Amino acid sequence: MNIHSRNLALDVFRGLTVCFMIIVNTPGTWEYTYAPLQHASWHGFTPTDLVFPSFLFAVGSSLYFSRRSWEHAAPAAVYRRILKRTFIIFLLGFLMYWFPFVRRAEGGLEFSPFSDTRILGVLQRIALCYGVAALMVFKLDWKKIVGISLGLLLAYWGLMAWGGDYTMLGNLGQKIDLAILGEKHMYHGEGVAFEPEGILSTLPSLVNVLFGFLVTVYLEEIGRKPSQLVRLFAAGVVLILVSIAWHQVFPINKKLWTSSFVLQTVGWDMILLSLLVYAVDKIAWKGWTRFFLVPGRNPLAVYLFSELLAILLWFFQTGSGKSFYSSIYESVFQPLGNYSGSFLFAISFMLVCWLFGYYLDRKGIYLKA
Repeated sequence: MNIHSRNLALDVFRGLTVCFMIIVNTPGTWEYTYAPLQHASWHGFTPTDLVFPSFLFAVGSSLYFSRRSWEHAAPAAVYRRILKRTFIIFLLGFLMYWFPFVRRAEGGLEFSPFSDTRILGVLQRIALCYGVAALMVFKLDWKKIVGISLGLLLAYWGLMAWGGDYTMLGNLGQKIDLAILGEKHMYHGEGVAFEPEGILSTLPSLVNVLFGFLVTVYLEEIGRKPSQLVRLFAAGVVLILVSIAWHQVFPINKKLWTSSFVLQTVGWDMILLSLLVYAVDKIAWKGWTRFFLVPGRNPLAVYLFSELLAILLWFFQTGSGKSFYSSIYESVFQPLGNYSGSFLFAISFMLVCWLFGYYLDRKGIYLKA
């Protein structure tokens, strides 16, 4: 696969995001995880909260180049391509949460019924946001996209303020998810049925994708001169300051994906991308980028592999009844220290996933759905 130098910073951005996502998803134990590698418990913001929004931002960035490939295609063919990709990514996410399709019971293993499956999730949100954003990018100019993005953020704020409070169980999104999805089809990692990738909060998360597209339009069509990168950096700072002000009435909250959270994450992504473009394109500091190009070229494949590998390591057990995941951590990494061992396990797990991506890269295999 040939990577044009003008796209190098964007590939590195994707690779950084995937690597960090794997690290924060797979510590040796959640009990001993450094604070920056944990999500905010409710209101607030940590570096880990930036990971998923950055993935969506990168999806939007890729849409710019997809749109260029659609210019000479028939509209019907473009629609089919968008809908097919949306369906496949959504299905992969749904099957990933259902995998390995069996669960442990008193008599051994039993089939996990569809009635207990989680319907929404990370890849499902990516799929939905991609599908809607792709249709918008194909049909609308950038000015209309900016207007719709701002309208979505304001509308979501209004709906959330009108329909409930900003608690986990009292917000409007929770009420909609319970009514449409049902308790058994929702995430239970918080100890109750609560879907952090819920139906209503998909609206503001769409804006992360749209801003990824808009920023790439800026970089590719306006330019990458140092003065233009400074403007992009400054715009990111402004969005962060606006999000902090908005936080006073609509708190920054990843699990609710509030509008202030969107501006906070987009602001940081703009800052990070402006710095990457400067480092890679302007001062040609590229040696370190080779590592991140591997997952950056194949983000969906590397992320799926990481999730499936973690699921299997948790599912299969040693003779003592412990999962392989826990056994590896406790025997190899925990002796290195509680926090440091847990962190080194996550790093090692990410490197295993990187090797899988490297193998695919050498074979020229890229999962595009």
